[in-house]
Amino acid sequence: MKNLKSKTLIWSLFVIGMIMTLTSCLSDLDQSDPQNTNVLSAEALFSDPGAYEQYLAKLYAGLATTGQQGGAGQPDISGIDEGFSQYIRGYWNLQELTTDEAIIAWNDQTIKDLHYQTWGASDVFINALFSRLDFQVKNCNEFLRETSNEKLDSRGVSAELRAEIAGYRDEARFLRALSYWHFLDLFGSVGLVTENSSTEYFLPAQASRQEIFDYVESELLEIEGTLKAPRTNVYPRVDQGAAWMLLAKLYMNADAYFGTDRNADALTYVNKIVTSSYSLGPSYQNLFLADNDTNGSQNEFIFSIAYDGQFTQTFGGTTYLTHAPVGGNMSASDFGIDGGWGGIRTTSAFVDKFEMAFGDEREQFFTEDQTLEINDVSDFQQGYAISKWKNVDVNGDAGSDSQGVFVDIDFPMFRLADAYLMYAELFLRGAGGSQSDALTYVNMIRTRAFGDSSGNITAGNLSLDFILDERARELHWEGHRRTDLIRFEKFTGGSYVWPWKGNVPNGAPTANFRRLFPIPSPAIAGNPTLQQNPGY
Repeated sequence: MKNLKSKTLIWSLFVIGMIMTLTSCLSDLDQSDPQNTNVLSAEALFSDPGAYEQYLAKLYAGLATTGQQGGAGQPDISGIDEGFSQYIRGYWNLQELTTDEAIIAWNDQTIKDLHYQTWGASDVFINALFSRLDFQVKNCNEFLRETSNEKLDSRGVSAELRAEIAGYRDEARFLRALSYWHFLDLFGSVGLVTENSSTEYFLPAQASRQEIFDYVESELLEIEGTLKAPRTNVYPRVDQGAAWMLLAKLYMNADAYFGTDRNADALTYVNKIVTSSYSLGPSYQNLFLADNDTNGSQNEFIFSIAYDGQFTQTFGGTTYLTHAPVGGNMSASDFGIDGGWGGIRTTSAFVDKFEMAFGDEREQFFTEDQTLEINDVSDFQQGYAISKWKNVDVNGDAGSDSQGVFVDIDFPMFRLADAYLMYAELFLRGAGGSQSDALTYVNMIRTRAFGDSSGNITAGNLSLDFILDERARELHWEGHRRTDLIRFEKFTGGSYVWPWKGNVPNGAPTANFRRLFPIPSPAIAGNPTLQQNPGY
């Protein structure tokens, strides 16, 4: 049984759901449970000392689940298909479907606009993720209010439990910082609300992108010293390594955000990671299997989102990433699922990143009766399919859900191979480090991918263009591609086009304002003080 995937978690989802009566001031999506008529007071809840850890579990569950009931029913956010509102599914769609790595066949509302880069401020998928981020921040804020010194004093909480709660608070602050980084990266400037903000209805002032950046940075710097050391917390909970990685991501993208070079700071934190206790998993494929929390892959994971086919059921997350790419002549049983959804596959531009037939394990294309080129986006069998996420263990046995619907695969948001590639990129950008270390780290990744040194590169091959392509090969479909392309100035404009970018079969330039998504129209309607991003 995976940690945070137990009846304790289900209980926490139910109980904490009963005291959550938060109303969104950013979106028209209803962020409450309309079916809930029983409200448990906070004081009644926290009369049980175990409720603090249960509440923390709810915060982690906010990244994995969509409500108080598995799969669908009693949603956190009403007014939208519950699967669409799941955190990782929404984030993945905006990070991957907008790029060369993924294209989708479905006609669900505005879903194809993401790949075409023709989305607008009324896009339902953009609004869904915005609302989910807002909801997650609110939950973190409420936890921090309920664990303040004043609250703990009033409840007579013991010194021993207070020490544990202090650690829980650090984890909650990381989770809130993560969501604010996603706000920063995707939307730029949004309302900034903390545990110190009013609990009465109000319209939060819009913080600038720099202010959001500074806030996330300050939060992470304050907690990094008191979080548990890397790989010493209960898996998959937050530790110092997660804070270091998020700081490195924040600094590394500062130039793309507002033209400030913080690469040297990024390298400082990448160095902390690569010299810590993480190690590459034994097999690339194992990273994306149902037992990736126990098959050695977990040693590579810096921060992952836990899923379980019985206890964290959702139509988002890795259930989505396992079912949606299966269709055509693909055998669902090979993926440990009851059937494919025939939606996601990739473009020829991504296929071209690989030296076909050279033995790279990361080359996971399903090509039988699939065409390379895509003339009809709605036809799943146009475009190569990708066999990356599989709900089977290392022995080929299917996951824990006997119906084959919900999967056990944890989602690695941050992992060591990413940090190795970040080191190499930062070296090439002049942040410091050594060419020897950069080359060693890249070749460690490639040795695993090829099974030997046959795929290793020399110093002459090490360039920024190589690193961007290697990031695609190593990290595809893990939610990094849009941010990477923006950092390399290839997401919009015409320096790099791919099939159906700009809603043209061979690709076309798009406007640079699309480096940011719009503040959803319903959010602005709910809070007229918010200013729309340029171009929308």
